[in-house]
Amino acid sequence: MPTATEAPKRKALGKGLESLLPRVQAVAETAPAAPVETGKPREIPVADIDRSPYQTRTHFDETQLDELAASISATGVVQPIVVRPLPGGRFQLIAGERRWLATQRIGKETIPAIVRHASDEQAMEMTIVENLQRTDLNPMEQARAYERLSREFQLTQEQMAKRTGKDRASVSNFLRLLRLPSEVQGQVESGALTFGHARALLALENPETILRTAQKVVALALSVRQTETHVQNLLNPEKKKAAEPKEKPLDPNVREVEVLLQRALGMKVHVEDRKGRGRVIIEYARLEEFDHLLEMLQTKQ
Repeated sequence: MPTATEAPKRKALGKGLESLLPRVQAVAETAPAAPVETGKPREIPVADIDRSPYQTRTHFDETQLDELAASISATGVVQPIVVRPLPGGRFQLIAGERRWLATQRIGKETIPAIVRHASDEQAMEMTIVENLQRTDLNPMEQARAYERLSREFQLTQEQMAKRTGKDRASVSNFLRLLRLPSEVQGQVESGALTFGHARALLALENPETILRTAQKVVALALSVRQTETHVQNLLNPEKKKAAEPKEKPLDPNVREVEVLLQRALGMKVHVEDRKGRGRVIIEYARLEEFDHLLEMLQTKQ
């Protein structure tokens, strides 16, 4: 049985490679006959397979690899990997690196694979597209993959969106991440900043301001919404100043009452008074404090 994480990814992978494999088949048909079977899965020694040099993925979750290895140990490799033949009887990965790594992890000597004749360019495109259809790539890995498709194959954002099943706006947003300073890109890659944080920071444009703001966002653990507000305040300081309420000097008598209530209740108290009319605001940080307040009020009855 496939794992929960593998099932949806197989469907997306098949769809993406389907648009590329016809071109690969055409190359195979015009090339001289090779003593390598294509089209049907075959067992290939794991040690005879080399990692793809076109792999844009830089991080594999160790826990997920262990889980996949356990699944393969119990039920085998359900979906074959895709490789291409190399001189000297070796093979190069095109798709399925996680399955290949997990198979090595359990010491299995062979792995089911489909052999495809593909040029360097075709192998690169297929590897990158397969990566982009995964859901667990970090934002910077996706951004660099799109950039490589654009640079190596001169694909437009619309063409990349069609190849990967994404919408063009998403492709554009990922490519914009490459404008971030390298230090901030590292924070996005490590997970210290999310894709939403990064998009908000890009509105600042100035690299030094972006870096300084990113450091503040991480240090204060600001949410995406808080980051967006902070960025807008930096872009429109006059608007921020106009929106800030003008503080009036607090009456000494009112301040004294606040202090007395805070001591009596053990909570933060704010008194608003306008010519003898107003309100008392009691802040509680936990439900236990609220329950304690109710008990105190009931005791006074």
